[in-house]
Amino acid sequence: MKRIATLILALGFSLIAVAQNQTLRGTVLDSGNQPIVGAFVVEQGTANGAMTGVDGEFAITTRKGAPVEISCIGYATQVITNNGEQDLVVILADDAQMLEETVVIGYGVQKKSVVTAAIAKVDGETLGITAPTRVDNALKGLTSGVTVTASSGQPGASSRIRIRGVGSINSSDPIYIVD
Repeated sequence: MKRIATLILALGFSLIAVAQNQTLRGTVLDSGNQPIVGAFVVEQGTANGAMTGVDGEFAITTRKGAPVEISCIGYATQVITNNGEQDLVVILADDAQMLEETVVIGYGVQKKSVVTAAIAKVDGETLGITAPTRVDNALKGLTSGVTVTASSGQPGASSRIRIRGVGSINSSDPIYIVD
């Protein structure tokens, strides 16, 4: 009889603990009402989190009343409270200052203060003045430390680009990011 009472008591406490958690669902949009893909939705103070999908929707199970932080690069972070509401619509405001401090690199995004390598940028105005026929020729004479030479004398042959001398053993070719 004692074992049955203990089992019922343990099940009762576990149901109470589960009842305190709630699933928070919603959609994250930008100021133009477009879904934000890849926004982080995290319960503050924990590692419990989710990421928005292609349609900007998310679902996360948190404690009732827990603060939930929604953030994405280029947008101001917003904190909401899980009050048990369903189908929330969260609109993140643009953060222009954060975009000024962000650099897109070949394999991710970092703040300018963290980047230790040299970064060169050739903007559209400069390209409009020189009017290059190929992307590799657009860099010729516009960026410091970049040497652009012809790989052969054949018409249409690609150029050889070297950045501050010889590169690594496997490949000396740089990565192009055209935006």
